[in-house]
This record gives sequence, C-alpha cells and structure tokens, in this order.
Amino acid sequence: MVHANRTIGAELGGVAVEGSGVAGLRGRLARHALLPLRLFLGATFLYAGIDKLMDRSFLAASGAGSIGETLRQVHDAAALPQLVDLAQQNPVGFGYAIAAGELAVGLGTLVGLLGRLAALGGALISLSLWLTVSWATTPYYYGNDLAYLMAWVPLVLAGTPRFSLDAAWAHRRKRHGTQLFG
Repeated sequence: MVHANRTIGAELGGVAVEGSGVAGLRGRLARHALLPLRLFLGATFLYAGIDKLMDRSFLAASGAGSIGETLRQVHDAAALPQLVDLAQQNPVGFGYAIAAGELAVGLGTLVGLLGRLAALGGALISLSLWLTVSWATTPYYYGNDLAYLMAWVPLVLAGTPRFSLDAAWAHRRKRHGTQLFG
C-alpha cells in the first residue's frame, strides 16, 4: 500500500487533506468556537447592566440590597480595600458607572464592535469584582467573578472575528483598500 493512499481524506498536522469532509466541518466549527462564549458573556453583562439600572434599591447609598451596603459589607474582606474605599466616596455614582460599563461591554461584545476593547472592559470589571466583592468566597471556585475573568481572556486575545461589526469593517477595508472613508 502506498503511503498516499492511506492519507486520502485524513488530516495532517491540522491541515485538511483534499477530499476530507470531516476536516472541513471541524474547521468551520473551530472558526465559530468563541461565538457561544461571546453570546453568553455579552448577554449576561447586558442583562446585569439593565438589571442594576432598573433596581432602585441597588442604586442607593444605603439600605438592604444597595450598592452602598454591599460596599460596606465587603470592605474588610476585600483583597484591595482601597478600591472599595474609592467606590464608597460616591456609591451611587459608582453603581451607575458599573451599570454603564456592563451595558457598553455587553453591547460591544454582542454586536462585535471594538470586540477586544469590550472584552478587556469585561475582564477589568470581573477582576475588580473578584478583588473586592467575591475575594472572601471560599473555596475560591464558588465565586463566579474569577471564572468570568478567565472567560473574557480568549475574547481579549481573539477579538470578535465572526458575525461582528469589526469583521464587516475589516472586510470592507480589505475590499476597498486601506481608505477609511469613500
């Protein structure tokens, strides 16, 4: 048997050999591998931002369920209490800033507008929440902010290359040259 006959339709070193339907399907699926993560994180952050803006008790300086009360509760257990101190200077303003950040990150991620920047924003929000609100959670894997932080990393690295405004603009630039307008 000739070696070439044994490899027809096979995949060699990650490159599909001609006539391989399986490798073609695998390749198409791999190109869309980040899409479920992008949709989940975008929808979750969009919902979180809307939920905060609609919850009158959250956007208050004090009281049950308020951002002010949450900041007071987590201060002593936070990894960086200085971040909590900063937020406590204006808890309502901080609550609005977090909600606006989550909305921007969620929308940017869902539509793929400045995808890497949106993902970086999501990662920074998750990092700040991990270092403050969920730092004292034990064992650490019960806290979700660290998992969200790690989930944002592939999108920071890869951006939003499929089904996105970023991809549409890149395609347009490629088709029309490097001109931004015209």
